[in-house]
Amino acid sequence: MGARETALNALIACRKQGAWSNGVLKDYIVRDGLDRREAALATRLSYGVLQNRLLLDFYLQQLLTEKNSKLHPLVRDILHLGLYQLCCMDKIPESAAVNESVALAKKYCRKQTYAPGLVNAVLRSGAKKRSALAEPEELSDRYSHPKPLLSLLESYVGSERLENMLRANNEAPATVVQVNTLRTTSQELQQRLEAEGIGAEPHRWMENCLVLGSTGNLEQLGSFREGLFYVQDPAAKLSVLCAGLKKGMQVLDCCAAPGGKSFAAAMAMGGEGSIRSCDIHSHKTALIQKGAQRLGIGCITVHQQDGAAFVEEWKQTMDAVIADVPCSGYGIIRKKPDIRYKDPDTMKELPALQLQILSNQARYVKPGGVLLYSTCTLVRRENEGVVEKFLKNNPDFYPEKLELPSVFPKNETGMLTLVPGEYDTDGFFICRLRRKA
Repeated sequence: MGARETALNALIACRKQGAWSNGVLKDYIVRDGLDRREAALATRLSYGVLQNRLLLDFYLQQLLTEKNSKLHPLVRDILHLGLYQLCCMDKIPESAAVNESVALAKKYCRKQTYAPGLVNAVLRSGAKKRSALAEPEELSDRYSHPKPLLSLLESYVGSERLENMLRANNEAPATVVQVNTLRTTSQELQQRLEAEGIGAEPHRWMENCLVLGSTGNLEQLGSFREGLFYVQDPAAKLSVLCAGLKKGMQVLDCCAAPGGKSFAAAMAMGGEGSIRSCDIHSHKTALIQKGAQRLGIGCITVHQQDGAAFVEEWKQTMDAVIADVPCSGYGIIRKKPDIRYKDPDTMKELPALQLQILSNQARYVKPGGVLLYSTCTLVRRENEGVVEKFLKNNPDFYPEKLELPSVFPKNETGMLTLVPGEYDTDGFFICRLRRKA
């Protein structure tokens, strides 16, 4: 099984089962035994199609005699794969894009006997006409963000910042890793990775952070197995640094899976102190435990715990609580491109849950302690809106200014929204709250 077939299976799973692209693709790459090169191609193809689905439909409509919405979904998936290779990749031979797509149609569309011929005709026509295909005028089609989502995002980031953000959402994000400073240094890890065939450069503003080149499966690397690094976006790392953690602190990370913020907290504390790392699901707590063991972090204890449920014995015992709550995820569309196709109406209940979790976690903070609230979304009702409601109900907390790297403007509000395309990060919201002593 090759990269194109793996990519097609991932697209089918996303469409039929509602699977998340990043998770299912990783599983399928392992299942199909793809080597590093094939894995990279499968990733590019599946993510590329999801990132450009409305654009590909815009092209496809110009090559069909009837509406593309009438196509069988499986045939449409295969045509999307072929068109993406023809129109959006410059190193794939036309013959490979066409012939491999026809082969997929023969294997997967046995009930749609017309499919191989249609795929062959449409893609050959696309290969001939691709330079003459009209380009979409509407941002929704150009960047494949459905109109309801586009309007929602514009209302929060503004029209001046919108297109730059949409463009960033469709770019392949670099793989960014955080150095396990309990075991190595940035320079030593960079040299080790380069010896393993992985290019690495220091991140432009995040300390102890490396940006990797072509990677393949990082878990196969000796440096990964030895726990010298973990994968984490600079925005997530920054949120932990904004908590101002020190050695010896008692810290709670309430929605911790897969563990990146707990690991960042342990590094910030030099491995000294106590971190309770919690998640509601047992399979996710197992991930945290596995990661902590690989990294050699001994100050983390893992708990299966609902962030909205109160634990009496933890009341006012924590120097800092990290509440990175469930959210709509509109800040990580570049990594989970299928988020853009979820119905925004299904996200309307999230602020109530977020406020419930934040209010519960506040009960664990000592007088004088810190409550760090964060999300990976840009939606105000999930960010500032939740904080405003929380502060109205909890007058013993107040926002405290953020200490940020020099690339950022001075912060006095205690809140920061990172927009994709501006600081080479995911979209993220960070708020630091202090409990009155």
